Amino acid sequence: MPPPITALVGPDIFDGDTTHHGAALLIRGERVEGIVPAGSIPRGALVQALGGGLLAPGLVDLQVNGGGGLLLNDDPAPAAMARIAAAHARLGTTTILPTLITDTPEHSAAAIAAAQKAVDQGVPGIAGLHLEGPHLSVLRKGAHDGALIRPMTGADLDLLTAAARRLPALMMTLAVESATPDQIARLTAAGVVISLGHSEASYDQVQAAVRAGARSATHLFNAMSPLGNREPGLVGAALEMGELSAGLIADGFHVHPAAMRVALRAKRGPGAIYLVSDAMATIGSELTSFRLNGRPVFRDKGRLTLADGTLAGADIDLLSAVRFAAAHLDQTPAEALARATRIPARLMGLSDRGHLANGARADILHLGDDLRLRAGWQGGQPLVTA
Repeated sequence: MPPPITALVGPDIFDGDTTHHGAALLIRGERVEGIVPAGSIPRGALVQALGGGLLAPGLVDLQVNGGGGLLLNDDPAPAAMARIAAAHARLGTTTILPTLITDTPEHSAAAIAAAQKAVDQGVPGIAGLHLEGPHLSVLRKGAHDGALIRPMTGADLDLLTAAARRLPALMMTLAVESATPDQIARLTAAGVVISLGHSEASYDQVQAAVRAGARSATHLFNAMSPLGNREPGLVGAALEMGELSAGLIADGFHVHPAAMRVALRAKRGPGAIYLVSDAMATIGSELTSFRLNGRPVFRDKGRLTLADGTLAGADIDLLSAVRFAAAHLDQTPAEALARATRIPARLMGLSDRGHLANGARADILHLGDDLRLRAGWQGGQPLVTA
């Protein structure tokens, strides 16, 4: 016998595209059954009345380096991924791509194996993997360890194409300086979503990568060739090329709000700007410092930096980034939420995430008018919120 329908009523409902008023969200088990007028709830449904606010899809974060006191690089294993995902779920992010920052070939292989095992085991919140490096530009390494950055080899290509066939979602950040258009084309054909970043790429080089299949840019403005009047660079290409989407860290430290507002107005579609946290181990923890590839990273008033002041990831969760976008980037709540739900899910082909249509996973947030988390569900099960 199928589980009974539960009808959530009271708040407005943002389904990923549209906001519904005077409606009920129907859930059956771990899936959404649909959205109906509040007066058309099926007979026999269990009605759960919620006090005002907004129901929205669980957030989807494509760049999560750590959380809950752990950094994926320190323990690329299924249990660590589960702990990181749980820390973010308590804050409203119900789907993540655990992200391995530039490391050794052995770490990359371990992270791929761990992600596959986590997906096979149904670890809540794990949708796949993001490998940010090691095939980057040393000139734009940011906080990555330059000694570990290297060009892509045939062995790397074999490992990645095999991983893409086993994982439901695999994103890879690379620089065109460290991978050829043919390698990008072969990775794309295997199912890898190529995101360009940590690169000094020219506009023409980005064009070649896009023709080969690149579909995104990693943390727009950060660690990439800037927009110039004679050379648009990766920033200009990401904004002007409709084939590319672009991640954005909306914490007020990585990018000035004015630059973010300009980018949001300038971005040419159908590609779109989506929000990422680039979160590190500090999220959901009381850590004041941790180590990245053996180097200390310090936490101070929302910033994470190496000893020389270089930003080293972000100390923000994705729902906080949504609130920042709504407060400072001229985004309506629906627009800000779409950039953390439907848009990233669609980029990665996660067809049952990031929206609340019939058949979607019942990953649901109940938000207050201030976009703060009141309650949530992940796969139809109540979340233990922070």
